[in-house]
This record gives sequence, structure tokens and C-alpha cells, in this order.
Amino acid sequence: MPAYICLMSMSREESEFMDWWEKHRDKERKTFRQWLIGLPLGFIFATPIIFNFMASRFWYKRAEAVGNSQFNPAILLIAVAAIASFVGVFHKKMRWEQHENQYISLKLKKEQEEKDENVNVN
Repeated sequence: MPAYICLMSMSREESEFMDWWEKHRDKERKTFRQWLIGLPLGFIFATPIIFNFMASRFWYKRAEAVGNSQFNPAILLIAVAAIASFVGVFHKKMRWEQHENQYISLKLKKEQEEKDENVNVN
């Protein structure tokens, strides 16, 4: 009978996550993939900029006059695309780091369990 019982055994979800992350970590790390998958979230953040510009004509007439005389649609589109790209890539890189940290901590937990089992067997 072991001297103590390890209460920190890995759950099935943790084991499945470790297996999944070992298979997908390199694919998820690629910047182009992060940009492509994160782009819709980025556009969710960038859409209010377009809405605010379009709605400004209804609440401030002078802003409409100045905006229409000095407005360049290319700059608005470039700004929206840049914001969407930054938010999308930043979000996916942050999620990758969270998954990687979780994987490392679970791997250490698994190694500690194996080490404890070896100590208990001897």
C-alpha cells in the first residue's frame, strides 16, 4: 500500500488536450494561419469604426462637411484592415500561448505523477 495517494491525477479531458495539442501545436503557431482564423474577430472590432464614420453625418453636420471634403476611402479601408489584422493575429497568438502554457503545466504534472508512481513502486 502506498504511503500516500496522489490526488492530482490527470483527467480524461487533460489527456485529450495534451494529445490534441501535441498534434496541432506547430500548425496553430503559423502566423498566416493565425491571421486567417483571427481575421473575422478582428473585423468585429473594426466594424464600429466604419459605423461611426457613416453615422457621424446624422449627429454632427459640420463633421460631415469636413469629412466629405477631406475624406479618402482608401485610408479608411487600410485602417480597418490593419486594425482587423492586428486584433486577429494578437488574439490567436495569445490563445496559442495560453494553450502552450497549459500543455507545459500538464506535461509537468504527468511527469510528476510518473515520478511519484516510480517512487511508490520501489
